[in-house]
Amino acid sequence: MSRLPLAEPQDLPPFLKTMHDGAGADDWSTRHCARAFAAHPDILERYLAFYYPFHASEPGSLLDSRIKELVRLRIATLNGCKTCKAARLAPGDVSEREAALGVDDPTEAAFSARERAALALAEQMALDHHAFDDGAMRALGQHFSQAETLELMMMIGQYIGFGRMLAMLQLEETQCPIEPAVAPQPQTAGSLR
Repeated sequence: MSRLPLAEPQDLPPFLKTMHDGAGADDWSTRHCARAFAAHPDILERYLAFYYPFHASEPGSLLDSRIKELVRLRIATLNGCKTCKAARLAPGDVSEREAALGVDDPTEAAFSARERAALALAEQMALDHHAFDDGAMRALGQHFSQAETLELMMMIGQYIGFGRMLAMLQLEETQCPIEPAVAPQPQTAGSLR
């Protein structure tokens, strides 16, 4: 149950009411998130106005949505956010197999070197960001421009932060239809050089 009081759906401001009512009956997290943010609806509206265009690679974004969806799904696993892991924000760019299991094995041959580097960076930022060193930065530079690196790190950072906030406030589901077949193996950005 949410650690914040949940407003009644009929009392939600228009943005949150649309979000709440547009969620499917089985989408507990979206409905509860909308209700929890009734105390400060503007902050969620502004956040999502940033999030969705950059995640979808709309104008102004340098990275394609596939890279961002892969790292979002990897962060979901690392954060333990089953809601985020079950969500498909770019189903046309990432196969169901990749979404369910593939992102948890960044060394898988199906991923390009660039995708493996992005997945490794996501893991390092989530698990041991202090170990990121000059060598890891040089390795990253083999796959991403400086501008792309900044965008990738910004997206990974907000995936980590928002997912953890949802978990801390108990605004995520604890059950998920997708369970990994194998335990994920830790990778570092430097290990994929």
